[in-house]
Amino acid sequence: MPETLEIGQPPISVELRRNASAKRMTLRVSSVDGAARLTLPKRSSLRSAKRFLIDQEGWLRGHIGKRPERVAIQAGLEISLEGEMFFLGEHSGARVVLAPGQIILPAGRPAGMALERFIKTRARAVITDLVKQDAGTLGRDFGKISLRDPRSRWGSCNSEGNLMFSWRLLLAPQAVLRYVVAHEVAHLAEMNHSAAFWAEVEGLMPDYAPERAWLKQNGGDLHRYDFKSA
Repeated sequence: MPETLEIGQPPISVELRRNASAKRMTLRVSSVDGAARLTLPKRSSLRSAKRFLIDQEGWLRGHIGKRPERVAIQAGLEISLEGEMFFLGEHSGARVVLAPGQIILPAGRPAGMALERFIKTRARAVITDLVKQDAGTLGRDFGKISLRDPRSRWGSCNSEGNLMFSWRLLLAPQAVLRYVVAHEVAHLAEMNHSAAFWAEVEGLMPDYAPERAWLKQNGGDLHRYDFKSA
């Protein structure tokens, strides 16, 4: 179980994460799950951590209150897919059908599960094509491509060249997905975030800054959709 502290009324539970390399306390509120986490140097006392949290209570409550409300996937909802808006409908068939302005879901199946599977299938095809294109541009080989639903990152690339992407990126504008793919593929050449790495990203996607900024500002909203409750 993670170490936690509670402050205020009503109480706020804050998860503590000790980091040997941390030089000061850092407080963050996840835009995904609204969880408050305090990173602190390994030798910091619980008393000093609680005092810090009490000083930051106002900031903490304000940021927790900004967490986007969860939205259940169901018929009648409007949702963005690859930069286009679609209304979710229902039909008596067994498959998800993509029509102009509509995504039609099977009425006899949980809507969220059906739509999630549909998005994952499209995400794999779209992302694989982009990875092949960018890896070819760099003259680099890549390993496996996996799709997940991580809380704290949109993609990753490991030392073996395996790439991971969040399938929720299909809910973002196309250029944002394009940026994340370029970012992770660039790691095939530079496994760091040095100036050389960002030069590789720019070579794959010039003027990527707006998409990077969009993801930082709006990425948390992609997690507000609840694909499990319906």
